[in-house]
Amino acid sequence: MSPNEWLAIGMIAAFFILLIIGIPVAISIAVTAFVFGYLGFGPMLFNLLPSRIYGVVTNYTFMAIPLFVFMGVMLEKSKLAEELIDVIGHLFGGISGGMGVAIIFVGVLLGAATGIVGATIVTLGLLTLPTLLRRGYPKPLATGMICASGTLGQIIPPSLVLILLAEILGESVGTMFAAAMVPGLALAGIYIVAILVVAQLYPGMMPPIPAEERAQLSKKRLLYKVVTVVGPPVGLVFAVLGSIIGGIAAPTEAAAMGALGALVFVACSGRLTVSLLSDVAKATLVISAMVFFILISAQVFGLAFRGLGGEHLVARMFEWVPGGEVSALLFMLLLMFVLGFFLEWIEISYIALPLFLPFFVQMGVDMVWLGILVGLVLQTSFLTPPFGWSLFFLKGVAPKEVSTLNIYKGALPFIGLQFLAVALVFIFPSIATWLPNAIGW
Repeated sequence: MSPNEWLAIGMIAAFFILLIIGIPVAISIAVTAFVFGYLGFGPMLFNLLPSRIYGVVTNYTFMAIPLFVFMGVMLEKSKLAEELIDVIGHLFGGISGGMGVAIIFVGVLLGAATGIVGATIVTLGLLTLPTLLRRGYPKPLATGMICASGTLGQIIPPSLVLILLAEILGESVGTMFAAAMVPGLALAGIYIVAILVVAQLYPGMMPPIPAEERAQLSKKRLLYKVVTVVGPPVGLVFAVLGSIIGGIAAPTEAAAMGALGALVFVACSGRLTVSLLSDVAKATLVISAMVFFILISAQVFGLAFRGLGGEHLVARMFEWVPGGEVSALLFMLLLMFVLGFFLEWIEISYIALPLFLPFFVQMGVDMVWLGILVGLVLQTSFLTPPFGWSLFFLKGVAPKEVSTLNIYKGALPFIGLQFLAVALVFIFPSIATWLPNAIGW
């Protein structure tokens, strides 16, 4: 290997070392790239950097990120989840495992409406975990359902993961949204089927809500609640996604309408205050700044890695994998799963995926199919012990009697169900590609 290729390896190793000692991700990415890039090429390598950064901050599609974040934070901070849990819990509470099914449904709705994993899990943990435990649900099962439900927002559009994957893969955001729709809903369906099967096999584990408690909300009142509580966020999500997938509006335009719709929805509910608006604006600023900081740092890393000959290293690495394209793809997905033990999805997306992408482009792999596979595997990074963020979020709000080991045990079966979804999309690519093809994307 050439000296520069050794520097490329050293750059990746230094990046992980900085992460381990606690340096923030974006700074770790930028520092290692600048240092090793300078060692390899001096300042000459970074002559293209200003134009790369300018391309990120002026990217029209990326304008959708703060708008979708604003929409999600506005709906989350307006206490939408509390009412959704109450209404959907009563809808499904009469069957064994009904509360578990309700939690998955709420995860789908909140994932589509907000896409904020931490907020969804914290809300579900605070509102449902004590109730589940009181009704006799085993601790691992209760915590696993909440963690799995909260991560659905990473694959169900509109998702920041899909927006960034679209940019990396060179596909339109609408195509990625359409491609993720069926796999995301299928994953939720797999969760629901698994919960109902377990409930039938072991009815004592997931008892239904007592009839007296359900009777407190009449059928007429429940129907009214469904229309007024579930209807608006569902309508907003369908309007946003439908306009993008149908080609009526660009992602940024649809995101702007979604942000406005969320604002109007909260105002009509009588919950819009100056304090709430201030909190939403601050949270949107912090989340968006974090995302863009990492995006800009990743440009430096990618430029340095390619300049040091890292692409050739990756190509040779894939040559060592026997079995051709299929084995190479399985190897990359397995590597991303392992990286999910230590890194967040955004670092994996912007550091690992671009390293492997040229190989798969050369092999003629369908980028839409590849993107959905990557998105499903990245979703597991939120659930995998010991560093899955979903597990940390839930532990922070769980009752004292729920141990970290309980949460880890609860996550493992749902990781297995996620792998089942990955396997289905891997074996049957049309699950991801038929909807984009059907609408002409």
